[in-house]
Amino acid sequence: MAIIIFLSFVVFVVGLSFYLGNKTKSASDYFAAGGQIHWAVNGIAFAGDYLSAASFLGICGMIAFYGYDGFLYSIGYLAGWIVALFVVAEPMKRLGKYTFTDALDAKFNSRGIQLAAGISTLVVSVFYLIPQMVGAGALVVPLLHMPHHWGVIMVGAIVITIVATAGMASTTYVQFLKGGLLILFSLIISIAVCVRGFSTTPEGIDDAGNVVAHYTWRTMDASQKPDGSLVCESAFTYMEHKQINDKKTGNIKVTLAKLTESVPLSINEDGKHHYQFMGREHTFSDEAQRKLGELLDKNTQQIITINGLNYVHKDINGEQVLVLHNGRSIVIDGLRFIEKEGTIYANVVNWWKMTDGENGKIKLTEAQSKLTRPNGAVTINGIPSSMENQLLPVGTLEQIKGETNPEAKSVGPIEFLADLSQEDTTFTTWKSQNMDFDDDILTVYYPMQRSGPDTMTPGQYFKVKTPIQRLDFISLMMALFFGTAALPHILIRYYTVPSPAAARKSTIVAIAAIGFFYVLTMFLGLGAAINNVLNLESSNMSAPLLARSFGTVIFAIISAVAFATVLGTVSGLIVASSGAVAHDLLDRYCGMNMTEKQKVGVGKLAAIAVGLVAIILGITFKGVNVTFLVGLAFAVAASANLPSILMLLFWKKTTAQGIVASIVIGIASAVGLIIFSPVMYELYGLDGTTAPIPLKSPGIVSIPLSFITLIVVSLMTQKKNQEVAA
Repeated sequence: MAIIIFLSFVVFVVGLSFYLGNKTKSASDYFAAGGQIHWAVNGIAFAGDYLSAASFLGICGMIAFYGYDGFLYSIGYLAGWIVALFVVAEPMKRLGKYTFTDALDAKFNSRGIQLAAGISTLVVSVFYLIPQMVGAGALVVPLLHMPHHWGVIMVGAIVITIVATAGMASTTYVQFLKGGLLILFSLIISIAVCVRGFSTTPEGIDDAGNVVAHYTWRTMDASQKPDGSLVCESAFTYMEHKQINDKKTGNIKVTLAKLTESVPLSINEDGKHHYQFMGREHTFSDEAQRKLGELLDKNTQQIITINGLNYVHKDINGEQVLVLHNGRSIVIDGLRFIEKEGTIYANVVNWWKMTDGENGKIKLTEAQSKLTRPNGAVTINGIPSSMENQLLPVGTLEQIKGETNPEAKSVGPIEFLADLSQEDTTFTTWKSQNMDFDDDILTVYYPMQRSGPDTMTPGQYFKVKTPIQRLDFISLMMALFFGTAALPHILIRYYTVPSPAAARKSTIVAIAAIGFFYVLTMFLGLGAAINNVLNLESSNMSAPLLARSFGTVIFAIISAVAFATVLGTVSGLIVASSGAVAHDLLDRYCGMNMTEKQKVGVGKLAAIAVGLVAIILGITFKGVNVTFLVGLAFAVAASANLPSILMLLFWKKTTAQGIVASIVIGIASAVGLIIFSPVMYELYGLDGTTAPIPLKSPGIVSIPLSFITLIVVSLMTQKKNQEVAA
């Protein structure tokens, strides 16, 4: 059912593209939908463009994992529309024709502006394309059970088809449809979250779509020997422990213990072996059953004791010889099984969090782990990975207003937020720790308790204790506030309406729709945080997985809408990029003087090329939170484009040379700071603390630098401009 609903929606969108493509006759139709879109439709389409994968997938995921800090992104995104409404809406419509470059170059007819602004459009669009494609790949994993990279490729292929057939006309109506549906169904899920109320033992949904009974994470006490080793319960054997220190402060971050647990196998009515671990039942293939049977067969491994050592008979080249017996054991699919007194046990190796307990004891709390070996083999929680064995969903309440087993009842939206903010409300959240063991890559996920006030106030994600952290936060807010009015795919939408007045009305409609949606993100994110649906490897899937907890149909619809969110936003970005290539760079800068038909043809070829680049980048950046990636795109846009727009409109001494220098310095400084930032160092596989640039977001440096460059260069080139004018 879910797949049928999803594919039907995709087929409808592609069909709409082909229908509108038949009506696309000119470059104006292709790049600006003929300038005849109604302002109300364009306003919702604005919302559709803006409510991208970052808004629906990324912000909801941020709120689910970090609480109120994720909502600060919503505030920053919405505040940026104030600049768009009061500063750029009407002037952009008056100055431009097809692209952002048209507006900048309206007064100058400068080849330098045409080149710099065209390249800027491409760079910003590519940065913004990355999170959309990452979000697309994340969506198809739980819905279609496809690998991430196939989801990215599918989105790329569909978007290239949409843009190459109808351009801005199809993009506008896809965005209008998607924007309306996204707000509607987000409202429905938010209402459902309040109707469901609170529970400390909610069922979960795994990646395969299976309902998972609530699992209570185990704890146990252990004694520590003088040598540091642990004495645990009889089923557990201590192996080692690792103390992880904070690289900046040197304080202990977490201590993790590696234990082996002997999990007994049972035989069901069919005579087959199975065992329970972490609330899940694990079964075996026929070949594995045969091997387990051999392990129990006493005749095939008759133990002979000689001088205190145990031996067994083994057939070697047709001869029965005695070999040293190291215990009745066998390895199946990477997991060792042992036989003790007629019972088979699975030797499961997993990790536990160590904290100080009572009476001098050590308290151990069960964690989750993912181990990846050089050959690509993956072990989840000590057991080989499979569709049935994935990381368990997490995200629950330990208590709500002091109650550990609250009565299930509906709550109002204000009561919902108020109850979660109480001092005696406790969230169970999860953190991760990466470790290298020889050539293996290990990630351990461990639970933490967080109070309601800590969750519902800033400080979990955005740390503002040190000067660098404060600068980083200000830098991000600057990028979000100034970046909106500088995004190429947002700016070109002002050309799709008939007049400057219609452009302003479109912006007002967009602000109302976007603002309402961002209020809903609080309920979507917090709903995911308490309903046991969070995927530890992808915060981006929080909202869709929350939808799945309410049933397959609502999950299919919301996934289709989210998929359309990606399609629409990517379509708009590729239209902006194709316009930059065909209209700005080739037609105007290179002086090719193409006909309307040739412009459309070249624009379609450019759309295909940009789409292929987007696919490659979407696969490369798998797993990075899309909201963070969009924040980088906003920083690049605000650095490269906004200074030129504002100074052109409000400073009469602005020159063409100043605009070109501002764009070049804005792009170079923003991209350069990003390349050497801590987050990118971690993507390179390096230690983020060794990055030469401590800021995660470059805006606080690159935006003022771009403004200063424009002012200085414009003042230096005043005489030259006056001579040209004369």
